[in-house]
Amino acid sequence: MPLTVDEYQIGQLYSVAEASKAETGGGEGVEVLRNEPFEDVPHLGGRYTRGQYTYKKYHLASKVPAFIRILAPKGSMEIHEEAWNAYPYCKTVISNPGYMKDNFFIIIESLHLPDKGDKQNVHELPPDKLKLREVIMVDIASDPITSSDYKLSEDPNRYESETTGRGPLTGKWISRVSWSTILEVKKYSISTSDYK
Repeated sequence: MPLTVDEYQIGQLYSVAEASKAETGGGEGVEVLRNEPFEDVPHLGGRYTRGQYTYKKYHLASKVPAFIRILAPKGSMEIHEEAWNAYPYCKTVISNPGYMKDNFFIIIESLHLPDKGDKQNVHELPPDKLKLREVIMVDIASDPITSSDYKLSEDPNRYESETTGRGPLTGKWISRVSWSTILEVKKYSISTSDYK
């Protein structure tokens, strides 16, 4: 993405706040239980030790059809999210303690770096896990998007920033980015899941 790491952080924080606001209301949606600074919590080999910790509950019952709500076991429609945002590193743990207890979790670790996405092992995976890793490159301008998720005002193929003059991102935009004048942010994410 043709942004500086600092610009990306501002956009990420805005997007998370807007998504939470859009999904909350009437007792459903996102419930923020904790939002506080953390220190001395080592992440990624101890390189990132301070940042913002959040603990949220996602109430999902209104997001599924009524017959599923009737059949779903108690606690299954509530997802918990813990996140340690030590930007440019972030770790998110998703669980379902009300129903699955310790038998379900998803861990998402992200590292945002100012490069072209060519680093091989930013998450410092051991060789056995590195062999299992699958790399998926995402092109925000060219990859397909469902019509229900599409918003003309957010289309990178049409949007041009009045502030920076960047955009729209068309054709082979990645090869045309002037790397000497802008640092592209690559988000390296790894997801780990455990279901018992």
